[in-house]
Amino acid sequence: MTKAKYLAGQAVPEQPELASYLEALPEPHILVDEQYRIVASNAAYRAAFSPGASVIGRTCYEVSHHFTVPCDQAGETCPRARLRETGQRERVLHLHHTPQGEAYVNIELTPVRDTQGREAWFVEKMEPLRIAQGEPAARGLVGRAAPFRQMLELVARVGPSNASVLLLGESGTGKELVAAAVHDASERASRPFVVVDCASMPESLFESELFGHEKGAYTGAHAAKAGLVEAAGGGTLFLDEVGDIPLAMQVKLLRLLESGTYRRVGSTELRRADVRLVSATHRNLESMVAAGTFRNDLYYRLSTFPILLPPLRERRGDLPLLAAALLARVAPGRNLSLAQQAIKRLDDYSFPGNVRELRNVLERAALLSDSNVISAAAIERALPRKSADAAQLGTGARIGASLRVSGGERSLSLKEQEAEALRTALLNHHGNREALARALGISLRTLYRKLRELKDIG
Repeated sequence: MTKAKYLAGQAVPEQPELASYLEALPEPHILVDEQYRIVASNAAYRAAFSPGASVIGRTCYEVSHHFTVPCDQAGETCPRARLRETGQRERVLHLHHTPQGEAYVNIELTPVRDTQGREAWFVEKMEPLRIAQGEPAARGLVGRAAPFRQMLELVARVGPSNASVLLLGESGTGKELVAAAVHDASERASRPFVVVDCASMPESLFESELFGHEKGAYTGAHAAKAGLVEAAGGGTLFLDEVGDIPLAMQVKLLRLLESGTYRRVGSTELRRADVRLVSATHRNLESMVAAGTFRNDLYYRLSTFPILLPPLRERRGDLPLLAAALLARVAPGRNLSLAQQAIKRLDDYSFPGNVRELRNVLERAALLSDSNVISAAAIERALPRKSADAAQLGTGARIGASLRVSGGERSLSLKEQEAEALRTALLNHHGNREALARALGISLRTLYRKLRELKDIG
């Protein structure tokens, strides 16, 4: 079996042409042996991960993670472990140490076989993922918890493609941020990212806003107007709350997806669209399909690649990280931080409004604090008062709730928990709808949508 030679502490592979090939690549690359030792690295890797220090002879897991054992023995997903099973190239997302701090990196591992067909070396290609950070940042996605990282790995995989993406999850989990991350990870990143708020758009104007209209198409159409599909040309069209699209419009959206064509209102001219579609909803579209309120064919076109966004309660370890990042965003220049007891109080709260509610609470706490260190008392004042425990909207509702039926008990469904919590909030709140929305940590638009759903439930 061919082996690497170690000269003066440096590992030199017996195929110098391979090391020369890596050196010419623009992305960071290393060549490691069976013992995880780095035997070659290119200039891009040295600049990104170890400027001014040699990595030859060191293990990849020590350089990348500061681990003393391989990644799969330290709780990480190691591509080498997957490769042993498949014998083929594997990809994973890791959180790496860099001179600028911890950063997410896409790793692609390829085996290099010797003349006897054995895996003698492994080429690691590393691409920093700019759309998310593992520490507080001024913008973008922030997190380290396992559910967040699983979601991020899906974003990294689907981003470079043109596949339609469907983002699922509760209100306030950051669907628009994730949609923007999908766009930023694609080859369309330099083109427009256009958001369509389906829940707030009147049905009578939906087609005109989406596809545009010609002059005189309807009363008040004094000039031709391009629609949002046209505005997103070459880029990404994000349909937020796609479950609220009227049935009459769903067939026209389906035509856009299937043929890439559309017509402006009042025109017979067929126009061609070059857009990548990302959609999002907090609703159960499969149930809507069964109920006949959402087209089955459209659902399957939208959900080519579904991604579930985890609620904040499944990301508890991310709370201090998110709080630090959000404080920097809501109060730039103040250098705010949270007292330990304040973090504990936040950790004890269920956050039915997820990250959006966390941001609202921190913004209120910042306004209530004169010190640069936000106390637990300030957090207590910033949390919703009367409905803090009662109004656990969405799947953040108390799981232990139960309902008596026919003399017995059954667990409340998530939908029933939300409805009961909202009824309680309405009974206890005596202000206007805007104040109620603030108290619940949700937007006014989301509150009105939930009230309509509550009316439908009865």
